[in-house]
Amino acid sequence: MARPFAPGFRIPTDLLLKAYASGVFPMAESASDPEVFWVRPETRGIIPLGSFHVPKSLRKTIRKGLFEIRFDFDFEATIEACAESREDRRSTWINGPIREAYVQLHGMGHCHSVEAWRDGRLVGGLYGVSMGRVFFGESMFSRETDASKVCLVSLVERLKARGFSLLDTQFTTEHLKRFGAVDVPRARYEKMLAEALQGQAVFAP
Repeated sequence: MARPFAPGFRIPTDLLLKAYASGVFPMAESASDPEVFWVRPETRGIIPLGSFHVPKSLRKTIRKGLFEIRFDFDFEATIEACAESREDRRSTWINGPIREAYVQLHGMGHCHSVEAWRDGRLVGGLYGVSMGRVFFGESMFSRETDASKVCLVSLVERLKARGFSLLDTQFTTEHLKRFGAVDVPRARYEKMLAEALQGQAVFAP
């Protein structure tokens, strides 16, 4: 971790992209905290694309076609929803400077959203950063059961189809482990990252 930015400081997008390429990413203590710090974990969470697992119950949900999946349809609404507090999560690490920086990255073609819509409402989604053949997953939210999970499945399908080789989840959780997420040591991760940054995969359109 490094010294926080001063309150109200804007994160330069070129610095942000260099940080990701080095295995570093920003966080805040809470959504209301104006400061940002850098994180370089000793172990990194990834989901190996070749061994991605879809639970049986989720397969049934997907077959029902409950959600319309859209890519980059309303990025700003997606990141705002990820930053919202909920009953099971009173605060998040997505503050104002982070939201602003990632909206700028989206405009540059480096940040993308996967969104679940139902009856004209955004009910789930995720967003992340795309560089080379790497997708760095940042955050997800769900307003209806399984909405964000269906987005994750759609994300992996797109990454496989578009030639990506690394899906970074930053950390692992019990939720992500159900899909095949694993922890890898920093040195191994940074080697995988360097290799995946070679070449180019196109997330959108």
